[in-house]
Amino acid sequence: MSATPARARVLVGVRELAADLRVGEGTDPAEGAPLLLDVRWALGMTDGHERYLAGHLPGAVYVDLESELAASPSPSEGRHPLPSTAELQDSARRWGVRASSRVVVYDTVGGTSAARAWWLLRYFGVADVRILDGGLPAWVRAGLPVEPGEVRRERGDVVLHPGHLPVLDADGAAEVADEGMLLDARAAERYRGEVEPVDPRAGHLPGAVSAPTTDNLGPDGCFLPDDALRERFADLGLSSDGEMPGVYCGSGVTASHEVAALATIGVTAALYPGSWSQWSSDPALPVATGARP
Repeated sequence: MSATPARARVLVGVRELAADLRVGEGTDPAEGAPLLLDVRWALGMTDGHERYLAGHLPGAVYVDLESELAASPSPSEGRHPLPSTAELQDSARRWGVRASSRVVVYDTVGGTSAARAWWLLRYFGVADVRILDGGLPAWVRAGLPVEPGEVRRERGDVVLHPGHLPVLDADGAAEVADEGMLLDARAAERYRGEVEPVDPRAGHLPGAVSAPTTDNLGPDGCFLPDDALRERFADLGLSSDGEMPGVYCGSGVTASHEVAALATIGVTAALYPGSWSQWSSDPALPVATGARP
């Protein structure tokens, strides 16, 4: 069954990508083939580059989430503030992104880190960016090849401009939580305030609904089918009246995955980049605990 237009704009399957790259044909990728970005990151992971060097999709360029997909952390901005236009443009050109590039991003954690690159590039105006559904594990399960070592591309010429996707600041997130739907994409125990491994205070934004990002995925690490995602978000209370939901997480990384999941079913959501790391650092802002909004 072919993907719906909305889903196809966000995700690409391993077989489709392999065909696009002409993997296994004994030839070089066709001109205009997608540029692959390996976003090997997870909370607490410090050896992403080493894992990339050991094996990655053919031709993929490594992307450092901490230094290239975020500005320096601070209590006032959060753990992963958005990089400036100039900073991200310099990084994107290093990766080889050009004005005409088609980009595919992937990771080893169901897209929960690669989605940060997807969201940022889309926010800054790169039109054709997709997430490899299932990431490297799905590629390997399909028997497709990986290669070791560093890949360096000819420097790109992309010109970035911000503002192509909606964002929220702290005031906007509070307003959406009060008047609409604000989704908390962190693990449920962090939402409830039972644990807080990295941020100053435990709990959630008052009025936010718990919607762990990992529930967007099936056991195989791929995004749930459209019908299952629609049912998931409807069960959370998302209405069909066109009102735009907001999404936050710990630092704006995994919330990007929730924005992507919603986009696959045709729903545009606003990201709160500062997320809980910014909110919980301000003692003047209220905190809720427990399982209810």
